[in-house]
Amino acid sequence: MKPQNGTFKKLQKAIQLTLDAGYQLDKEAFNLLLKIAETHDLEKIISEAIRKMEPIQGKTFFISRQVIQELLRNPVFPPQKSTLQGLETESTEVATVEAVFRPFAKEISPEIKILEDPTERICTAGTINDYLNYFRDRFKRLERILRRRVDLRRATTIREALKARTNTEVKVICMVTEKRESQQRVILRIEDLESSAIALVPQNATKKLWKKAQQLMLDQVISVNVRKTRTNLLIVEDIIFPDIPPKAPQKAADKIYAVLTSDLHIGSNKFLHEAFQKFLSWLNGKWGDAFLREIASHVKYLLIAGDVVDGIGIYPNQEQELKIKNIQEQYELAIKLLSKIPEYIEIIIIPGNHDAVRKALPQPAIPTDYFQELCEMRRVHLLGNPCFLSLHGVEFLLYHGRSLDDLVSTVPDINYNRPDKAMKQLIQSRHLAPIYGGKTPIAPEKKDFLVIERPPTIFHCGHVHVQTSTTYRGTLLINSGTWQEQTEYMRRLGFTPTPGKVPVVNLQTLQFTTISFY
Repeated sequence: MKPQNGTFKKLQKAIQLTLDAGYQLDKEAFNLLLKIAETHDLEKIISEAIRKMEPIQGKTFFISRQVIQELLRNPVFPPQKSTLQGLETESTEVATVEAVFRPFAKEISPEIKILEDPTERICTAGTINDYLNYFRDRFKRLERILRRRVDLRRATTIREALKARTNTEVKVICMVTEKRESQQRVILRIEDLESSAIALVPQNATKKLWKKAQQLMLDQVISVNVRKTRTNLLIVEDIIFPDIPPKAPQKAADKIYAVLTSDLHIGSNKFLHEAFQKFLSWLNGKWGDAFLREIASHVKYLLIAGDVVDGIGIYPNQEQELKIKNIQEQYELAIKLLSKIPEYIEIIIIPGNHDAVRKALPQPAIPTDYFQELCEMRRVHLLGNPCFLSLHGVEFLLYHGRSLDDLVSTVPDINYNRPDKAMKQLIQSRHLAPIYGGKTPIAPEKKDFLVIERPPTIFHCGHVHVQTSTTYRGTLLINSGTWQEQTEYMRRLGFTPTPGKVPVVNLQTLQFTTISFY
């Protein structure tokens, strides 16, 4: 269905009114408006729909087809001719709109501030002292975060806790260095910078405390409320995580969008080339209906959270699943594809474990040599993993997500189907890779760049190839999925990816939609 110019203008105004109010139309609602545009006052209908949505604000960001249909049955909105017939069976396929595409984002100047990037500060030699200093730095940074809490400012040391009288309750800031579950009890070895002790979560612990104890990870810095026994055993009464405080999220002054994606895996024989071409066409305003094209016109940033290419020798028998078996050629194809993105869109790239950098965290930026041709064409921001940056005042924490593997294998109720739950666990820990010696290699830098010093507005990860999201205490947690179909290696590991799904965030409202290209 191709709308006439007058119809298209009415649709544009209706969509603009919807977006300005902080809502979006789902595809079925858009198709219904398209059908009735010639015979109804769309602005009047949308205004009433927005009024009806206000009582449920916060529960949904979408105006549905059902809402529009209910309004059409109201005599306040009479059609000039019958349009209700056949609405229930109307096709919901996306209509491609042929119209002039005006990229509003082109008129907005970029506002990018790099707040934390480890690239130029990586300097470890890997000595024993480096490891000791690394963990001391981790402890001190997280201790400072914990002591910001009013109830922990007078927390004591383990040594002082052991000197306390029997049945005295004290609060201790410590690192968990050992954890054993036995007969419905959890036995912990805890340490601080001076000493260590054994702490017990007893059988009669509350469900809330038991759940916290099960969530504990090795090398995690926490506070425990403990009761001193007649021996040096400490009984745990409560566990307090560093966590983030509730906060009002930062928002941009301008109506601009950020596209969040990751795990392109260019070079793999399962890379979704056709779907990615649709994505590129959409960014250029050449794919999708008026609703999707309206979003595309406001896209200012593209954030890629690692694994641009599939790499070489990353996992057993990978060469059997490669279409391009030279990593330089993989990056050459990446350049060819990314060069099709409009020049006014700022591209920000961090590495993943498949990219051509060291595997240990923190990772430096992918060397410019691999993107030389693309960097000569346009602005590309190559940053380290993790990195912290601000886009128009909205603060992002970008992290590829390698440590999500460790959480899946050690923490109950965490699995690959809901990586946002694992991301929430990391936010609560205020550390991106608490477990040392697991599946995630960590380099002993002088500073622990993996501590989450300040709560971001948006926490963006990839790695596990599943697109999910949640909001926690004012922070939007988004895992952006992948552009790679399930490989044989994924199948053996039980990975079920959700490819070709792209989250797009409105930085002015922090509402987002997920667009499917596959």
